[in-house]
Amino acid sequence: MSRIGKRPVEVPSGVTVSVDGQQVSAKGPKGELSVTLVEHVLAAMGEGGVEVTPRDLSKTSRSAWGMSRTLVSNIVEGVSKGFEKKLEINGVGYRAAVQGKALQLSLGYSHDVNFEIPDDVQIQCPKPTEIVVSGIDKQRVGQVAADIRKWRQPEPYKGKGIKYADEHIVRKEGKKK
Repeated sequence: MSRIGKRPVEVPSGVTVSVDGQQVSAKGPKGELSVTLVEHVLAAMGEGGVEVTPRDLSKTSRSAWGMSRTLVSNIVEGVSKGFEKKLEINGVGYRAAVQGKALQLSLGYSHDVNFEIPDDVQIQCPKPTEIVVSGIDKQRVGQVAADIRKWRQPEPYKGKGIKYADEHIVRKEGKKK
């Protein structure tokens, strides 16, 4: 039995959720999202919120149960609160700035990297060494943050590069004399 799948997804005030077969849609103050669930699970509105149940007790249905409940939970949380990923830039001369619809990154290359900001994601730079990626779709926010991090991943000797704010870089010892 899925421990995550058993719990219903609570719908906060100000958010409306509609279930139409395998299509679950949520509309809230931040926007509107929908997700199509796999055919192995059923979604229905209950008194506690949106309830996701497996169609039968096969291995595939039970495997998709918790994931489907989490997808519904993510769209409800996205339209009510939104999601945010923070990135930190470490390194001498490494910095970032938002220039119109592009994120300009100085990462030690011979040229600056211009990263086009997608329409469904917002990017801010409160400090030159900090990037905040936010939006309503958890998958898109995480993917954009990973694409930015890919330009200069943190290296293990000095820790230079772009890292997530909550990421711990395992440092290696340098050469010995």
